[in-house]
Order: sequence, then C-alpha cells, then structure tokens
Amino acid sequence: MRKPDTIERLYLDFDGFFASVEQQADRRLRGRPVGVVPFAGTDRTCMIACSREAKMRGVSNIMAIREAKALCPEIILVPQKPDLYRRAHNALLAEIESVIPLDAVKSIDELTCRLDEDQRREPEKLANRLRERLMSAIGPYITSSIGMAANRQLAKMACKAGKRSSGSYGNGLAIWEPQEMPTPLFRVKLEDIPGVGRHLHRRLLGMNIATTEDLYNTEPKQMRKIWRNVTGERLWYALHGYDVQAPDTERGMFGHSRVLPPEARSLAAAHDIARLLLTKAARRLRREAYYCSGVWLGLSIRDGHWSRYHRLPVVNDDQAVLRGLHALWQQAEQSLPSDTTIFRVSVTLGGLSFANQRQLDMLLNDDRDRQKWERITAAVDELNGKYAQTIVSIGPWEPPAGGHAGGKISYSRVPTAEDFW
Repeated sequence: MRKPDTIERLYLDFDGFFASVEQQADRRLRGRPVGVVPFAGTDRTCMIACSREAKMRGVSNIMAIREAKALCPEIILVPQKPDLYRRAHNALLAEIESVIPLDAVKSIDELTCRLDEDQRREPEKLANRLRERLMSAIGPYITSSIGMAANRQLAKMACKAGKRSSGSYGNGLAIWEPQEMPTPLFRVKLEDIPGVGRHLHRRLLGMNIATTEDLYNTEPKQMRKIWRNVTGERLWYALHGYDVQAPDTERGMFGHSRVLPPEARSLAAAHDIARLLLTKAARRLRREAYYCSGVWLGLSIRDGHWSRYHRLPVVNDDQAVLRGLHALWQQAEQSLPSDTTIFRVSVTLGGLSFANQRQLDMLLNDDRDRQKWERITAAVDELNGKYAQTIVSIGPWEPPAGGHAGGKISYSRVPTAEDFW
C-alpha cells in the first residue's frame, strides 16, 4: 500500500450550507442568526441547520427549536427549501470544477478533489482561487472550510479541524503535510474521527483507548477486531497516512421518509403521504434500472416505532409497490389504535436486482399482468417527464403542506430535479 510523501487530497465542506444558502438568496437574513426548520409556524420540532451567527451563540443543528430560541431569542426561523439547496449545490460544483476537477461528491455540502503537482506545491494559492471564484460567481455568504492532506480521510479531518479553529466557526483552512504528522492529528478528539460513532466511542473507552493518540498507537489487526470488520483496519492505514481507497458500495435500497406536519399525523393522513413517498421511490428505482422484491413501512409513533415488511414479486411498477403498501397499512390499522399519532413515515424498496437480471417467481404466474402494468407505468413516467411535473398518477396526488414529498433535504443523497415533481 502506497504512503504519499506530500499532500494529495483536498476536502471541502460548505459552512452551515442550508442556512448560508438562505442568507445568500435573501438579503434580509444576511449577518443575522438563521435556523432552517422543517415547517413554518411550529415549535414542536428541531433545527435542520443553522447559520454561523447562530452557532456562535450556542445554537447547533438538530437542536430543539424551543432550546434554540432560549439561547438565541433573535434567531430567524425559515422553512426548508430543498430545491433551492439542490440548485445551489449544482451551481457551486460547476464553479469548483472550473478550478479543479472533482474526485467525489460526498454529500450535498461536501466534496473531495485530487491535487496535481502544482497545487501540492501551492495549496494556499489553490484555496484562495477556489474561494475567490465562488465569491465572485455565487456570492460571499456561502463560505467553505478546506482541508488538505495525504489521503481523503485525513483531509476530511483537517477540514473539520479548520472549520472550528481560532474560536470562530467556518471559512477555515488546514493543511496537514505528511512530514508534520501525526501532531495535528492528535489534537482531534477521538469522538470527532469520522467512523467513530457514539457506541464505538464507548467501546473504545472500555478498552482504555481514550484519545486519538491511543487509537493511532494500536495495531491494524486490533482495529479490525474492534470494528469487527475490515473497516477498522482500513481506518488504521488512513490515520497513518496511507493512500487508502474504500471499495465502491452497492445500492441496497430505494427509500424516502418524512417528518409529518402536525395536521397530517393521523393514520389516514400519513397513509396519503406514504403513497406519495413510495411512488417517488419507485420512480427512482426505474430511473436507475432496478427491480425490487420487498417493501418496508416504518412509522415513528409516540411510544416508539412500528415497522413491517411485505414480500413482493420482482417488480418495479407503481401498481405492484402500492399494493404492497396497502397490505402493510392494513396491518398497521389492525395493530395500532385508531387515534395513534404518527410523527414520521418511512418507506423502503429492497431486495434489488438489475433490470437485465430479473428473475420471475416460478410459483407465481403473473408475468402477463406485470408487463401490462409496466407499460402503463412507463407511459405515466413519459408523460410526467415531458411536462416536468406529476400530471398523471395512480390514485390521488396531493402533496402535504410544505411539499417536499420525496424531494426533501438529504445530506447523503443529492436530490435530482425529478424528485420535486
């Protein structure tokens, strides 16, 4: 495994992305503490994101709105605008690519690039070029933190460290040259290492591994044992500066979930939203040329969580997946009280297979029926695509208050324009 002797990777993370996009789009919000929330007019939820000004007053993401208001009474709450963030993401990436090619888009607000020889020699100059380009083309209110190091993992950690440096938040730059390592790495808290979650952190403490330096001084096989898979060993090599390439992940499911607005938290209203979410998931399934063989339904309720699975034939049309949802919803109605309050609904299509590898169920003679419904669904998709909106659907199509059925904010997946139809 190769160990670079110079910086090779850049990691860029936009600061308070959703809130800063709001500030760039609306001059009334600039320089003021801003919190992005799921819905307007309710305090019974939490922050999705907050601006630099809000964070400097102690507010954080995923903080309850009432707690945020107690810390920062002047905070301005704005309802989410997922399509605005999607368009901002695409515009920012286009400008970055005019300076340096993208290696991978890690999320809607994070990306990584490989450095060429000139950029490795003058990393500060590259960072300044990127920021100047974004400021002139997009505006000054969407700022970013940048980390550079020998590999992607270290560059991400440098980026996070730079974001929180100098007693402020955001717009940082941290360059971890290999010859300076591991000194800057040891200043990172153990729980701030990507891949060290809450449960794993507790396990490490139980093994007398309390600092990043302790973790660094373990052995690769010990890391594999702690993580219970090869991920731990891969992290050991990354922390020691090796050029580690994570394997490509295979898609395992298509799904959508949504926190429900207060007026839609009954079984009947939640069902209507679940139908929309599942139809959106099936559209994505078809666009990426997959079939599925099962559907999951999850409901977050006042006393916990309710979920069930329903097996499907190998299908991808709307009629088949909605029939599966209907069967699951009947189970929910039978097992849950009629006055159950549902806070969140999740639907997932799993058991995936590629469209060119579809295998029929030899005990279920439904191929003629499936082909008919696939032709109908293809015609519906074609019509909706032609007009870039949902003009035809199986059953009613009434998006909930605030919209965002299937086109919500997503950190791990960048929505497409079709997600908002």
